[in-house]
Amino acid sequence: MLIDTPTNRPGTPETKTAPRRRHDDAPDTAELFARMAELEDGPERDAVRDELVTLWLPMAHRIAGRFRDRGESLEDLRQVAALGLVKAIDRFDPSRGAFESYAVPTITGEVKRHFRDRMWALRVPRRVQELRNKVRVARRELTQNPGSPEPSVADIAAHTGLTEEEVSAGLEALDSFSTLSLDAELSADDDGYSLADTLGAADSSYDVVVDRESAKEGLRRLPERERAILYMRFFEDMTQSRIADRLGISQMHVSRLISRSCARVRDEVMGQRPGNRGSGGHTTA
Repeated sequence: MLIDTPTNRPGTPETKTAPRRRHDDAPDTAELFARMAELEDGPERDAVRDELVTLWLPMAHRIAGRFRDRGESLEDLRQVAALGLVKAIDRFDPSRGAFESYAVPTITGEVKRHFRDRMWALRVPRRVQELRNKVRVARRELTQNPGSPEPSVADIAAHTGLTEEEVSAGLEALDSFSTLSLDAELSADDDGYSLADTLGAADSSYDVVVDRESAKEGLRRLPERERAILYMRFFEDMTQSRIADRLGISQMHVSRLISRSCARVRDEVMGQRPGNRGSGGHTTA
């Protein structure tokens, strides 16, 4: 590792100054950047750009390593950091200072953006993501001293200047970065149950109630004989042959009356009221 140490002038008292550290993966590429800035788009400029990427790639990998063990593979993080490095090289102006000072925040921001936009198992609005970050930082700052109690919602609100409602939303978002499997056991007892066992299911009985109430008016408007046929068929579970024998008509006629009555009620329920329907009740055997 390279260390720059200051040199004191003769006759001046020696002062202790913390040495400025420089990473081994920060090569001296000022000449290459100056050369690339002078070149037009083409193969020669692309070659210089590729060389710069190769030289600075270890630094990008080092930055990616800071975010390991957060639910993303190191290889994917390195790919994201490499993308940030390419963006930094393309946007860097050599006249504005050292490349490392520009590249580090650019690459770090690209990796953080990857986590923000791609790694949420449960998608939440950007505003809630920002609240989550503020709450997370506030909790870390309030508990940095050993023995510090877990801060309350009011403590975090006072520390951040947020409202308690905003803090609550941020706290909920802390658990949204990863999801819990529906098969996860929620009880360690012998009769343990999973998360899926606690979830409700759609009750088909509600649909029956809605359909029954919707069909009531249409059934009331049917002729008496058609209402009787429907009652015998669907409530007394009589066959069409038995209904035909009781009414003294053919089984085919019973079948047509049932189909026509059901279609009429269905059309009325769906808002379709054909003007010619409804005369079936006056048909004679």
